[in-house]
Amino acid sequence: MLGSIPFGLVLTRLFGVGDLRAIGSGNIGATNVLRTGRKGLAAATLLLDGAKGAGAVLLVQRLAPGQEDLAAAGALLGHLYPFWLRFKGGKGVATFLGIIAALQWPAAVAYAVIWLSTLALTRYSSVAGMTAALATPVCSAALGRFDLALLFLGFALLVFWQHRGNIERLLAGNEPRVGRGSDE
Repeated sequence: MLGSIPFGLVLTRLFGVGDLRAIGSGNIGATNVLRTGRKGLAAATLLLDGAKGAGAVLLVQRLAPGQEDLAAAGALLGHLYPFWLRFKGGKGVATFLGIIAALQWPAAVAYAVIWLSTLALTRYSSVAGMTAALATPVCSAALGRFDLALLFLGFALLVFWQHRGNIERLLAGNEPRVGRGSDE
């Protein structure tokens, strides 16, 4: 349930921007909120989407130790496929970051550095998110957490699946860069 709270949609409606699904790419995540011109709302969406991933894991860690992987999967799947939005949610990049932060903070630092570096180099939000997601299982394995590496690999594949339209636009040469265009 926590993972399926669409913070981007809630914040944009709350602050009078309208229905986020009718703006830019129609996605409910921070990159599309950024396209509204409201940087503060985009940052809040990023933080809240990450917090719901971390919150789900940390809550279960206290209430039902040993079930953190299930909480992480529930949070990510809830974000990707929220039932009250007809299973059309976000791409999972921020929520995945929150999950990683709760399960293996050094890998979360690597994720954030890779995401920000790739974004700075390419200005493609989709490339940055997919690159960070793909690097995370490798980082976890390098840190000796092969159990998390397998979980994170599954999550990275879900992030890639959610970006399939972006991949098509990248291959076609018409994926907009951050700060330019209207479709993520």
